[in-house]
Amino acid sequence: MGRGGQPKERTNGPERKCIATGEVRAKTGLIRFVVGPAGQIAPDLAEKLPGRGIWVSANRHALEKAGNKGHFARAAKQSVKVPDNLPNLVETQLAHRVVELISLARKGGQAVAGYEKVKDWLTSERAQVLIQASDGSGRGKSKLSTPYGGSWIGWLTADELGQAFGRQSTIHAALAAGGLCQRVVEEASKLKGLRDSSGENPVRKGNETE
Repeated sequence: MGRGGQPKERTNGPERKCIATGEVRAKTGLIRFVVGPAGQIAPDLAEKLPGRGIWVSANRHALEKAGNKGHFARAAKQSVKVPDNLPNLVETQLAHRVVELISLARKGGQAVAGYEKVKDWLTSERAQVLIQASDGSGRGKSKLSTPYGGSWIGWLTADELGQAFGRQSTIHAALAAGGLCQRVVEEASKLKGLRDSSGENPVRKGNETE
């Protein structure tokens, strides 16, 4: 049972405890931090930096709480320097990471952009993930549906999505299954937590109500 007598969320991967909320959850919903040589707190989005990992839920509220309430110092058991505007720093780095992953998927033939190409991938059931710019036309975006059993990502801007495809801006994109697809979904879900005012970070699934 979880806290408050509620059933504990079932996960298929490794779990870690958030230092801000005390919740134990899948790593895919948290951000790893390490303490640098000069005692500075640094995000480790790739989860490869040496040192003991400090984990915080991937949402703005948890990051603000961890940075302002001394949770990093207690977890590290030493004095640390927390960057100013930590949530904004993490958001910027996450957005860059998602764009890079989509770009790599494109270079591997696993991603396309443009309304007609995306529509073709959706029709042929090649698309596993539909990506649409947060600042794109709602009417235009409504003409494309999330793949059944797939995912929808909608919190990159048109400029950010365009960077992944070497364009000035992009509204519609799609990812095929396999390759980097799952990594894009997981990292984009974390970004959702930083950009969604509710503080949650779900990824909409294709079998949910549109």
